[in-house]
Amino acid sequence: MTDRLYLRDADLRSFVATVVAVDGDRVELDRTAFYATSGGQPHDTGHLIWEAGAASIIDVVTVDGTLWHTLAGPIPGAETVVTGEVADDRRRQMMRTHTAMHILCGVMWSRWKRVVTGGNMDALSGRMDFEMAEFPEGFGTEVEGLCNSEIVADRPIKVSFIPREEAVLDRDLIRTKVNLVPELLTEIRVVDIVGLDKQADGGTHVSSTGQVGRMEVTKTESKGKGFKRIRFLVTDP
Repeated sequence: MTDRLYLRDADLRSFVATVVAVDGDRVELDRTAFYATSGGQPHDTGHLIWEAGAASIIDVVTVDGTLWHTLAGPIPGAETVVTGEVADDRRRQMMRTHTAMHILCGVMWSRWKRVVTGGNMDALSGRMDFEMAEFPEGFGTEVEGLCNSEIVADRPIKVSFIPREEAVLDRDLIRTKVNLVPELLTEIRVVDIVGLDKQADGGTHVSSTGQVGRMEVTKTESKGKGFKRIRFLVTDP
């Protein structure tokens, strides 16, 4: 199984790895810093470079437990040693956006005790769905203000790993549906925005809320009885 370096170091942009398998235009590496699409966060892009060539990374996805990097350009053979270079601009935008989603989740729980039911994101934009019957008067303005207050507070963000049996006993993690994590995982990765939000999560994040920039709520909408959606942008301060 590929060692996913980004789980422990979201700031890593360059790494050396070995190709362990080739399937058409995609390769499996023994280790990678390229994020694979999952949990609503899209994949990284960048390049693989080796002695005889170079190729762009255009997709990264996990299929039946195997993490595949899809390439545009020449394909290195099995056992080739390669250098991976993650595109910094895209990764940084994804980190800011994913942290913004956790800020929104934390605000919705602390202010309204509402549980997130789904979400998706792209670079500097996202949406989250919550169990809500109705939006209170002035909701969009209020939730935007609360989120930006948490950004200004510059809360530290910590990543840790705890045993699964310990995670399922944590009330904060239970509300984020830890029970949906595959049973084969014996260790759970936890992202903690200290004092605001703590979740089982496999995505990439900035190291403090102040690095997000600013959040702008662009739309609130109903997605059926009891379900509401919030759309937002992440901008520079």
